[in-house]
Amino acid sequence: MLILDRLSCGYGSIQVLKGISLQIQEREIVSLIGPNGAGKSTTLKAITGLVKPIKGKMEFEQKDLSTRKVHEIVKMGISHVPEGRRIFPLLTVHENLELGGYLLRATPEGKHLMERVYQLFPILWERREQSGMTLSGGEQQMLAIGRGLMSNPRLLILDEPSLGLAPMFVEKIIQFIQNINQEGMTIFLVEQNVHIALGVAHRAYVMEMGEIVLKGEGQELLVNPEVKKRYLGEI
Repeated sequence: MLILDRLSCGYGSIQVLKGISLQIQEREIVSLIGPNGAGKSTTLKAITGLVKPIKGKMEFEQKDLSTRKVHEIVKMGISHVPEGRRIFPLLTVHENLELGGYLLRATPEGKHLMERVYQLFPILWERREQSGMTLSGGEQQMLAIGRGLMSNPRLLILDEPSLGLAPMFVEKIIQFIQNINQEGMTIFLVEQNVHIALGVAHRAYVMEMGEIVLKGEGQELLVNPEVKKRYLGEI
C-alpha cells in the first residue's frame, strides 16, 4: 500500500531522513519507534505532504506522493492524526468532526461516517455539543482520531496516540486500534511507548539518526536484546 524507497528529506540545509526505506501492506499495523529527534515526525510529514523529499521515492497504492499537495493526499486516502491531538478547542465536538469530513460534507457517505464515529466513541455523542476544550485528554484523543476517520481513509497514521493519557484511556486507544484494524483499516503507528507500539504491530521499524536500523515483526522486536536494552531498560 505504501512504499518509501531510499527517501531523504529535511529542513533547509539540514537533512533529517537519510535514505530510509519501508513498506506498509494493506490491513497491517506497522509501528515506527525510536528516540526523540530520530526523524519519526519528519517521516510522517513527508508522507502527508508537509515536507518535500530531497531524493527517493514515495508511493501510495502505486501512485507517486512526492509532488502531491496535502489536500490531494487526503483525497487519495491517507489521514494523519497528529501528536498532541490539535483539536479546535473553541468548536464543539460535532463541529470538529465536520471539519475532518469536509471533503464528504453534505453527502450520504459523510453522514454515515459521522454515525460510525459516534458508534465507535459513544462518549463523543454524549459530548457532541460541548466545546473541545472541555473534554478530558483521553476524550480529546478520541475526538482527534474520530476527526481523522471522517475523511474515510484507507491508511490511518497515528502519531503518539497514548501521549499524556491516563492508563484507562491508553487501554481504550489500544483496543480501538486493534478493532478497526480487524475491520480492515491499515494503520501506521508512531508511539514512544515501545510496549504498545510493538505489542500491537504486525511489523515494526526502529529509527535512529534519520536511518532505519532495525526491522521485523512486532513480537520479534519486543524480545530483541538490543531493543530491550535501549528502549525497554532491560539488560
